[in-house]
Amino acid sequence: MAAASSSDSDACGAESNEANSKWLDAHYDPMANIHTFSACLALADLHGDGEYKLVVGDLGPGGQQPRLKVLKGPLVMTESPLPALPAAAATFLMEQHEPRTPALALASGPCVYVYKNLRPYFKFSLPQLPPNPLEQDLWNQAKEDRIDPLTLKEMLESIRETAEEPLSIQSLRFLQLELSEMEAFVNQHKSNSIKRQTVITTMTTLKKNLADEDAVSCLVLGTENKELLVLDPEAFTILAKMSLPSVPVFLEVSGQFDVEFRLAAACRNGNIYILRRDSKHPKYCIELSAQPVGLIRVHKVLVVGSTQDSLHGFTHKKLWTVQMPAAILTMNLLEQHSRGLQAVMAGLANGEVRIYRDKALLNVIHTPDAVTSLCFGRYGREDNTLIMTTRGGGLIIKILKRTAVFVEGGSEVGPPPAQAMKLNVPRKTRLYVDQTLREREAGTAMHRAFQTDLYLLRLRAARAYLQALESSLSPLSTTAREPLKLHAVVQGLGPTFKLTLHLQNTSTTRPVLGLLVCFLYNEALYSLPRAFFKVPLLVPGLNYPLETFVESLSNKGISDIIKVLVLREGQSAPLLSAHVNMPGSEGLAAA
Repeated sequence: MAAASSSDSDACGAESNEANSKWLDAHYDPMANIHTFSACLALADLHGDGEYKLVVGDLGPGGQQPRLKVLKGPLVMTESPLPALPAAAATFLMEQHEPRTPALALASGPCVYVYKNLRPYFKFSLPQLPPNPLEQDLWNQAKEDRIDPLTLKEMLESIRETAEEPLSIQSLRFLQLELSEMEAFVNQHKSNSIKRQTVITTMTTLKKNLADEDAVSCLVLGTENKELLVLDPEAFTILAKMSLPSVPVFLEVSGQFDVEFRLAAACRNGNIYILRRDSKHPKYCIELSAQPVGLIRVHKVLVVGSTQDSLHGFTHKKLWTVQMPAAILTMNLLEQHSRGLQAVMAGLANGEVRIYRDKALLNVIHTPDAVTSLCFGRYGREDNTLIMTTRGGGLIIKILKRTAVFVEGGSEVGPPPAQAMKLNVPRKTRLYVDQTLREREAGTAMHRAFQTDLYLLRLRAARAYLQALESSLSPLSTTAREPLKLHAVVQGLGPTFKLTLHLQNTSTTRPVLGLLVCFLYNEALYSLPRAFFKVPLLVPGLNYPLETFVESLSNKGISDIIKVLVLREGQSAPLLSAHVNMPGSEGLAAA
């Protein structure tokens, strides 16, 4: 009876949770074998029959080939292979002619594949980049048998480390080979011309000249060579080309190409760059404190998810920040046209999908597995359908109830409402007014006095720095490539002294290897067991004591300076030097 009552209570609790939920569970298949992310999901009426399909660019993990899948309801309707991993999928109208069926664009590698009625229509390839002239010259020498494969590998590695332009695919494949496979690879490919091809990293759509929902749209591509390309929807020619300081990974656009548009690009360097019409370079940028994991535009606010498990809202300045309970895996836009609602959906690593309007939490959806992609819109004949894929390849479909209303409640996350209230700032006092008048009247004299004090401060700092260099007090390396710190300590009364060198690598990430320590001293006064020795690997942040003994040879108690040099193997110029003032040998002098 107890077991029966317990199961009854659990069933009642599940029914009550489902009754209170804003979503209907339409479908869940944990073995759907769909592995993708939000940028590769798209909903569209591909045949113009009012039946919306789900387009999936499947990554094909586990050695499987990437595929383009089209789902109708919970079932896969068509499936076709892709030559490379998909980067993004989008649907757009190419022309105004009837019937107005949208085209499907899928970015994969260096190409955009365009489908109409699920049949291949056009293939746009990114223009090739000019090859590195040094790389071209090396392969020309290999073609004429004037260079051996081992030398070719060494030269290509040096070019890859120093040149700003990356190597071609042919050279990169060659550098990955074993020594026994290089000669056959060179003989096979030395007659081929060097081609350097970039790839597409992200893609979105931009309205051409009208803001209507069914207006003609252009494709906007972000590439690996830090460029943004806007394509004509009919001829697929490049209408505009813009440059970025880093590689774009997320794009958000607003406006129309022929009128005025604004484009936001989140890049790999952790910055968001804003570009406008007729601008070849960014107008301004938003610097993030961590890498972006998602970028969504909600009205005029850019919502960014970061690797610090937080959501940030930006316009021209930072508006708000919301801390998440777990890492953000994916983000997308929830737009309910019937109620005029726009919100941000964030899939978290703890199996939650959180929905936010600004910093207010509207709803939390719990899933059996962590969600890796999200898509909301019309699916089939249902207007408000939420489609989710999980880390294990599962497919979850939920339908928003028609009676559901998202209300900002007590589950609001972030700063308290009192923080947004304006402070009751007192009126300006007489002292403040007098001070303002004084600054206005004597502004020039005050500025000159400030500049004089600033110059004196810089002069004193320079003198102190010079004095520290001359006295060798805790010398630091002056080269940025070798961040080192040296400190010397002498112990003992003589005639034998113990000299301890404390050497430290002040870098935060890079170890230092291949250093030598050399001593310059008067051989008539002192004797050392070794005039130089090798330094072990210096781990960042650790202090390495290096000990040696110095024997005083003079019986008159004469003291002198021993110069310590830190050098790099194969280089004559010292990286670091210090002067050690040796004490006189009192005991030996007395004898």
